[in-house]
Amino acid sequence: MTKIPVLFLPGLLCDDRLWRDQIASLDDIVHATIADLTLDGSIEAMARRALASAPPKFVLVALSMGGYVAFEILRQASERVTRLALFDTSAAQDDPKRIEQRKAAIASLGIGRFAGVTDRLLPKLVHASHVDGEVGGELKAMAARVGGAAFLRQQHAILGRPDSRPLLPSIQIPTLVGVGDGDVLTPPEDAMEIHLGITGSDYHVFEGCGHLPAIEKPDETSAVLRHWLTQA
Repeated sequence: MTKIPVLFLPGLLCDDRLWRDQIASLDDIVHATIADLTLDGSIEAMARRALASAPPKFVLVALSMGGYVAFEILRQASERVTRLALFDTSAAQDDPKRIEQRKAAIASLGIGRFAGVTDRLLPKLVHASHVDGEVGGELKAMAARVGGAAFLRQQHAILGRPDSRPLLPSIQIPTLVGVGDGDVLTPPEDAMEIHLGITGSDYHVFEGCGHLPAIEKPDETSAVLRHWLTQA
């Protein structure tokens, strides 16, 4: 059996660890490539770099900031994308409050060391049931590996991203939209806006989950992807 080529796009302060469990679980049907989204300061450049390392045709699986890059990949090379899965992301630009929060995070690095994922930030990233224990530790370690310089590039890229809502009606490939019911960063309303904007898209809610179902609900995420990838 020929494996399905899948390009996985991580989120802010995430590396290969984000999709580790899904790639392992789906190894019998998926040939995985993971984009490095830590090296560029714009969404456009991230998309170009990801495309350069991707197979000629591929499925896109993206989370959070990876979703912003996925939309840009569709702008640059839609003919190469066969399916699209978007987890815990938004098609809209940041609202003014979120813009100020990002600018404050950028400014904080100018006057101090990179804090990464802190105990204060964790409740915004994951469901309360996942704050203490292995999940929290994994997120802190992942952010530390990504580091402050990449964090700055990513935040500048996110601030400069375009509004992708006008793109939604043109997306005609099989699409899956997923979101944690407890996601406070890109809440279910954002996912629903994408789902309603892409005709025929599938919609899945992860219960008892925050912003990172790939790590918080790894088995469920893998099962949802397997079903979606193998359906006609």
